[in-house]
Amino acid sequence: MLGKLFKKKENQEIELFAPVDGEVIPLEEVPEPVFAEKMMGDGVAIKPSNGKVVSPVDGDIIQAFPTKHAVGIKACNGTEILIHIGLETVALDGDGFTIHVKEGDKVKKGDALVDVDLAVVGEKAASTVTPMLITNMNDIEDLNKQKLKQVKASEDVVITVK
Repeated sequence: MLGKLFKKKENQEIELFAPVDGEVIPLEEVPEPVFAEKMMGDGVAIKPSNGKVVSPVDGDIIQAFPTKHAVGIKACNGTEILIHIGLETVALDGDGFTIHVKEGDKVKKGDALVDVDLAVVGEKAASTVTPMLITNMNDIEDLNKQKLKQVKASEDVVITVK
């Protein structure tokens, strides 16, 4: 009984906003099986129109990869979000990325996470497509993706999660 009482906050519904401006691509169409087959979680992918990556939600930074290509955030309801900037970008070893957060930082929706030089990433990596995944799907009661084609970072809700 007490477990249910304390779990209520964990089950509240939250909105995840677009972390970048750009064109929304169904996750299943991302040309990388790890994302397309949802091996790391469900979510959306966005082909960015600029290099500003911002927090999609209020939360805590739980991962800031040394290669600067990905950031993990834990939202107030326990949802764990991974923003993976580009495809096969870990091999760039930080080239083209400027990270603005570190593990343990608190962020608000719209706070700068990473600046990306899309020209560098577009030339040296497989793609600039940026998946945003919910990595703890076993803890998620409900996930709804909005049917949007174009999004503005911090303005458009792309996923609601409960």
